[in-house]
Amino acid sequence: MTTPNSTLRPLALRVAKSLREKGKTSEAVLLLSAWAAAGPNDAEGQALLAEALRIEPGSPVAKLAFERMEGMGGDYATLDEARARWSAEELDRLDREAARPAFQSAQVGFNNNLNYRGRPYHVQTEDSGLAKPHVITHLFSDGGRILKSHKRTYAAEVDRPDVAPFVRALMKAQHMEMVALLREGKFDLVIEGREVGGIQVLEHPPIVNVELVGGRQQGEKAKPAPTVPRPAAREPARFTLHVERSLHGGPERYDPRGDIVVLGKKGAVALEGEPFCHPEEAAISFEGGKLWLEDLEDGNGVFLRIRSRVEVPIGTEFVIGDQLLRLEKNPEVDDGPGEGPTYFLSSPKGESAFRVVQLLEGGGVCACAMARENLLQIGGKQEFANDLVVRGDPLVAKYHCVIEEQAEAHVLTDLGLDGGTTTGVFVRVLGRREIKDGDELLIGRTRLRLETVQPS
Repeated sequence: MTTPNSTLRPLALRVAKSLREKGKTSEAVLLLSAWAAAGPNDAEGQALLAEALRIEPGSPVAKLAFERMEGMGGDYATLDEARARWSAEELDRLDREAARPAFQSAQVGFNNNLNYRGRPYHVQTEDSGLAKPHVITHLFSDGGRILKSHKRTYAAEVDRPDVAPFVRALMKAQHMEMVALLREGKFDLVIEGREVGGIQVLEHPPIVNVELVGGRQQGEKAKPAPTVPRPAAREPARFTLHVERSLHGGPERYDPRGDIVVLGKKGAVALEGEPFCHPEEAAISFEGGKLWLEDLEDGNGVFLRIRSRVEVPIGTEFVIGDQLLRLEKNPEVDDGPGEGPTYFLSSPKGESAFRVVQLLEGGGVCACAMARENLLQIGGKQEFANDLVVRGDPLVAKYHCVIEEQAEAHVLTDLGLDGGTTTGVFVRVLGRREIKDGDELLIGRTRLRLETVQPS
């Protein structure tokens, strides 16, 4: 008899559990007994046999397995047949089938309230389950009127082993697609009553132009400054940095040479006089025909102006005007009523998905605003229904940016992208990311614009 791999007995235990959950108790006992006896009389085998006896204490087949494990003579054809029936390949197949989430009922959907051009809207995405495999997303106006609906079928995907996460991803993408189309003005004629909305059946995958920025892989740390060789005079300049704003003087542009350029007082882009710039704040490297921006350890960070709606993880820092803000989870509520007879008096708690805090020089926290359900709007004037009002900063527009929780993701939007005018939203870069011609960087209070240099 071939000794089974150490993974097969635990596999047999999982499959037996699945058989029991389906009401096939006798088959589970037979499977456990066969695999208990299909190898050495060790702790793993004894655990399988003990489980078989726990399920059916007087099981004859379990007794037979015990005798075989003890080396006693006898007719073990029943065990051999069961072992052949539940081969390693069959166990693997049954285990994967059991792990496949077979959701016949619909998965929980997504709901979002949002503002667009000063008016409230609601987006709702639902799954109809495997019996009617499709995902539908509705866009509601204030008052509950459906303006537009998108429907996609996943009938061709129901046999996928990963159908549950596949459908979840489809729901998320379709939900975010509807929000993006609204913000891009694609439904303006429907809103104005000049075009019919209705339901649209789509066959192409959802188009979601939302880039993930601001995050670093879990456990990933910022890198120390690279060793930069002194560039020879013949080395090409890969880019130019134009100084768009500086409060401390200095050159109007930087033309560093070489394939690795450090930004900071010790680097080729020194930013002299910028008090918030670390000696080695960030690095720009040329690799594979592309420019890459990377934050370095220590320092206050380098911020990149967003060009589109972006997904930002919790903990992301971003700048509007001269204000440094951070996206955070709401703290756990611990102010509930204690023991009676008199309870703790407090205001009713509204639903809120996250919060944004304002960071002061030195690291202190100033203003804090919690999302209204899943939306938080930031700007310079109270009358624009902003949740976080930044006063006294001329670089903050009346209606500057908004963060929405959309389908379990946090999406940051510069409202200048919707036809307004802002001085931009800069998100702190964590890790390494590609940068392109026209990108704007912010280090401290100094704003730089990247211009790529074409090879001569």
